[in-house]
Amino acid sequence: MVRRIASQVHKQAARLMRANYIKNEPVWFQAVLEHPPLPLPPRAPPVREDCRLSSSRKMRKPKTEPLPIFYLEDKVRRQFFRDHPFEAFRPVSIVEGREVEDEHPVRGTDWIRLVQRGLNPSPENVVHFAVNLHHHHKMALSIAYTRAVAEFRSLRAGHDFANTFARMEAEAYGTVFPSEIDRTFEKEDAVYQSADRKVELDRGALLARKRWKAILDVDSGMGDFDRGQQYTRNWKQGIRPTYLPHYIKNISCQ
Repeated sequence: MVRRIASQVHKQAARLMRANYIKNEPVWFQAVLEHPPLPLPPRAPPVREDCRLSSSRKMRKPKTEPLPIFYLEDKVRRQFFRDHPFEAFRPVSIVEGREVEDEHPVRGTDWIRLVQRGLNPSPENVVHFAVNLHHHHKMALSIAYTRAVAEFRSLRAGHDFANTFARMEAEAYGTVFPSEIDRTFEKEDAVYQSADRKVELDRGALLARKRWKAILDVDSGMGDFDRGQQYTRNWKQGIRPTYLPHYIKNISCQ
């Protein structure tokens, strides 16, 4: 009898008994029927001891790692920031609005110049423009990138020249632009003043929370502190001390 895997031994024995090939029922047959072996997992090849595959014919395990996600924009963006590293220092707002911004109407085959997105393009405009030239205008990626970078540098140079002359014109009319150092000093002074103001407010709030205040009369005639000697002399002479103010004594006398 050929060898079988564990989950098929009792089935094969039952077929042989029905064909009267096995006259007597095996001792283990009822126990295996009551407690059958575990089935093999799905898509798992049966383990056969009598026919081992050679090392060259062994089945390779399927790779479960996800495939890398690649976008052409990432390649262009990486090259752009290698060529223009200082563009990464420009402040960019990453706050998202409540609604998704609509895509720019100029795109596809209609987008043939970078200036169509504005006179001061951002690095993302350059990346999308290069990819747009590559996909919709059938340009090689290197040529599309070179053209996009050339137009970006031209527009950025024009923007810088316009800002420079606008600043010169404003200074000619008397405008004074503080330097970055002066702005830093102003921010530092504002922080110090806010701290002093906070201390004053806390002190005023502490005084306002007090219910009772001590009001001392300078002209009360108390004099200097004599360690209780005058009080002792008055006590020996039988003089009774009076602690009421003068105006209360006058009222009581009236």
